[in-house]
Amino acid sequence: MTADLAELALEAPSAAPAADAAGAPAAPRARLYGEPLLELPRDLYIPPDALEVFLDTFEGPLDLLLYLIRRQNFNILDIPMARVTAQYLEYVDQIRSHNLELAAEYLLMAALLIEIKSRMLLPVQKASEDGEAEDPRAELVRRLLEYERIKRAAQQLEAVPMVGREIWPVQVALETALSVALPRVDADDLRLAWLAVVRRAKLTQHHHIGRAELSVRAHMSLILRRLGGTRFLEFAELFEGVVTLPVAVVHFLALLELTREGLIEITQAEAYAPIYIRLSYTPS
Repeated sequence: MTADLAELALEAPSAAPAADAAGAPAAPRARLYGEPLLELPRDLYIPPDALEVFLDTFEGPLDLLLYLIRRQNFNILDIPMARVTAQYLEYVDQIRSHNLELAAEYLLMAALLIEIKSRMLLPVQKASEDGEAEDPRAELVRRLLEYERIKRAAQQLEAVPMVGREIWPVQVALETALSVALPRVDADDLRLAWLAVVRRAKLTQHHHIGRAELSVRAHMSLILRRLGGTRFLEFAELFEGVVTLPVAVVHFLALLELTREGLIEITQAEAYAPIYIRLSYTPS
C-alpha cells in the first residue's frame, strides 16, 4: 500500500451523502493529509488486496433508516420519503458491490420504501366515510419507533456493570477452628474398666457382716466435689478409696446417673486408651 493510501481514511458511504436537498455543501468523502476530499481522484489506484476500513456499521435496514432520519433531524412521524429513499438507495448501491448477501435484506427495505413513496403519490383514499385517510408510512413508523425503543433499552443494559467485565465478586476464604472430635467411648471398654475395678475391690475386701445404707445421690455429690478441683480424672482414680464391692457398685451407678443427666463427660482419646472423667460445665 502506498504512502498516499496509508494517509487516506475512507468513510462509509452512508455517513456522507453528496448533498442534501437544501443545497448544503457535501461532507468530505475522505481526508488526505488532513485536507477534505470531496471526490475521489479518478486516477487513484487501489491494489486488489488493499485494506478497506468501514467506520459506520449498521445492524440492519431499520438501523440504517433510523440513522438517516435522526442524522438530519427529520420528524419520524412525518418522514420525507423522497429524500430518505434517495439516500438509502445510494447506500445500498455502495454495499451491493462488496457483499451481495448483506445487500439482500437492504434491497427488501429499499423495495418497501419505493412502494411507500409510490403509494404517497396516489390520490388519498379514506378508509371509511367518517375515518381519516390511511398514511402509507404508518407501519414503517411503528417499526422504527419499536426498533428505536429496543435499541435504547439494549444500550442501557450494555451500560449496566457486568460481573467479570467491570465488577468482580468478592471472594473471602474463612478459616474456622474446628474443635477436636474425640472418639466415642465404646461400651465394651467401659465394661472392661469396671471389671478391673471389681477385681481390685475383691482383692482388698474384708469379710465384714453388717448393714450399710448406701445412697446413689450422696455418691453423685461426692463425685462432683472430687471433679470440681481438677480438670479430669482417670476412670480408676475415681474409685480410689472404695474398698468394698457394694460401695463400688453404688459409686458406678452414681457415675452413670451423672452421665445421663449431662453433668459429666466420659472421654477417650482413642480406642483402647485410658478413659477419663470430667465435668461438662465450668464450676462457679
